[in-house]
Amino acid sequence: MKDKKEKLYWRRLDNSAKIFPISAGKKYSTVFRLSVVLKEKVNPEILKKAVNKALEQYEFFKVSLKSGFFWNYLEYNAKEPIIEEEKEYPCKYIEPKENNNYLFKVTYFDQKINIDIFHSLTDGNSGVMFFREIIYNYIELSHKEEFQEELRIKRKIDVSAEDSYIKNYNKKAKGNNSSKKAYKLAGKKIKLGAISAIHEIIDLNELKQEAKNNSATITQYLTAVLIYSIYKANYLKHKEKKPIKVCIPVNLKKYFPSNTVSNFFSYITVEAEMKKEKLDDFDKILDFVKKDFAKKLTPEEIQKTMSGNVKLGTNPFIKIIPLVLKKPIVRLSYIEIRKYTTTTFSNIGRIGIIGKYKKYIDNFLMLIAPEPVEKIKCSACSFENNIVFTFTSILDNCEIEKEFCEFLKGKNIHVTIESNEIL
Repeated sequence: MKDKKEKLYWRRLDNSAKIFPISAGKKYSTVFRLSVVLKEKVNPEILKKAVNKALEQYEFFKVSLKSGFFWNYLEYNAKEPIIEEEKEYPCKYIEPKENNNYLFKVTYFDQKINIDIFHSLTDGNSGVMFFREIIYNYIELSHKEEFQEELRIKRKIDVSAEDSYIKNYNKKAKGNNSSKKAYKLAGKKIKLGAISAIHEIIDLNELKQEAKNNSATITQYLTAVLIYSIYKANYLKHKEKKPIKVCIPVNLKKYFPSNTVSNFFSYITVEAEMKKEKLDDFDKILDFVKKDFAKKLTPEEIQKTMSGNVKLGTNPFIKIIPLVLKKPIVRLSYIEIRKYTTTTFSNIGRIGIIGKYKKYIDNFLMLIAPEPVEKIKCSACSFENNIVFTFTSILDNCEIEKEFCEFLKGKNIHVTIESNEIL
């Protein structure tokens, strides 16, 4: 192959992506979902055209996962992506053979379009870019008379698939990982394979004002509400001593120059020692969260965490172990690592849409797959005057979700609830 596709024929996984295929399975899917709710019913034939057109722009996503001797890698996928009606729970493990070997899956139901993405392909921020291109294409193809000019012009996409971790990490930087295991959410699990999804649609302007009144960012404020809700609805009942630890993914493109569509994120972990720090009311929790964010969200600390993770992926001893032997080691390590986090909260922020397309869109959603250890995971995204905070859960009750909602309502913030009615 001498044409442009030769560049895409195969490529290495980025530093983060190496771990996901080895650790993933039905219990740990490592899949996230982005959804858009349109103001009209979805036409599946137009959606298929929109996805194929988006892949012409984002050719780096037209790949399948292959097994090498030491690591998995990505190879160009000439097959057509499968577009079908939604019939499973969100964020399910993507079975390659049932999905034409793609690492993303597009489904639809009524007025909603979903894309489930395996984390080895990309992260949430780049996933939004690809999903947004699909949406633009879909709206243009559905309303050709209004978008004649847009259909004639190909949008310029300036992206690469470089491993920005390797490009930006510092060999001398040392991480400061906590050695304390986290409080594990208590409660019975729902049936195997089922996932509860509860969307709390929050008035963004009211939330912004409340956060501003407390000299906090929206992510800080929502993190504090989440910790408080876990404390009130779950932690106190079990008289635990372990800290409530919330993992917050961080978009590294805010700290390092990069236009990659591969994974490029790190994280901070807010470690709330409830008894030691006497965090027994919301104001104390919020004050603690703000100070912890200020301490950990600095370029120096982000560099340390990111570089520490890169060192694991580039460790000479790990590199020379054959893939077949790496799998059991990595899977056991992954399960152990999860014990150091109570939950994850990912806020991908505002999803920006070009003005003339907005009238066709009602809302956006983001969902993250829960796991046997992290039984609840949380995510948020905003569009226009709404921010949707989503709980995905395998617990058989929604006490934390209710506490979260009632707290915001108590601050005179309007919240409406939507769910997949599993609970």
